[in-house]
Amino acid sequence: MSNEEHLARLKESLEKQDMSGWNSWCEEHREVELDLRGAELSGMNLRGANLLRADLSGANLFRADLSASNLSGADLTEADLSGADFYGPSWFSEKSMQAELPGARLSGTKLRGADLSGARLYYCTLIGADLSGARLYGTKLHGADLCYADLSNAKLCGAMLSRANLYAAKLSGADLSDAELTGAKLYGAKLYGATWSGVNLSHADLCGADLFAANLASVKLCGADLTRANLVGADLTRADLTKANLGNAELTNADLSGADLTQADLGNANLTNANLSFAILTGANLKFANLTGTDQTDTIKSKPDEA
Repeated sequence: MSNEEHLARLKESLEKQDMSGWNSWCEEHREVELDLRGAELSGMNLRGANLLRADLSGANLFRADLSASNLSGADLTEADLSGADFYGPSWFSEKSMQAELPGARLSGTKLRGADLSGARLYYCTLIGADLSGARLYGTKLHGADLCYADLSNAKLCGAMLSRANLYAAKLSGADLSDAELTGAKLYGAKLYGATWSGVNLSHADLCGADLFAANLASVKLCGADLTRANLVGADLTRADLTKANLGNAELTNADLSGADLTQADLGNANLTNANLSFAILTGANLKFANLTGTDQTDTIKSKPDEA
């Protein structure tokens, strides 16, 4: 339940469509911890509002305009921010850079260009959220629901996305360097131009993913589902594909030199003109795979003691 005085003062400024009065009061009472728990603020124009360290847990901010607002250190746990506009908010304090938002409802939220580096957003609902160009360095997003989210050109370096749902998400141009995506669902995601250096995609669902010409060199893909994936021209040199499912995958002109494909399923895969030199294919299933023009120089197909 919100502090009645705090909520009344905020609504007074909202009625005037001028946040200067509210901001002045906040500036004069810096020692006050703003209590706006469960506040009904849906559709409100909070542009430029001072919400420094405000407790907005459980608040309804559906389609609220929070652009240029100061949300540094704010508590938005379980707040409904669906469709809210965060473009240009101030997330500049160290506390806000490590915001605690576990389980928050953020579906449809506009967070384009926002800096949420280091934030704890695990198990958050971010369905259809606009995070294009957002800075998410080291952000904890494991178990988060990001299906249909727009993460194009986002910086996700070192982000924790294990078991995250990224179904049909837009990741074109996203930087996923050193990100943790173990068990993540990327089925139908748009991945063109994404950066994958050092990423862990073990047991990830990449069924039907478009990874055309992707640079996946040395990437961990063990146990990943790449059924029907488009890997034409992809760089998979030294990639770990042990027990990966590549059934019916399109691997024309792909570079798999030095890749570990131990017990991988390549049934019905198209490997036309692919480079498999020095690749490890011990126990791999190549039934009905198209190997036309494939370079199999020094390919390892059995264990040393079975040679």
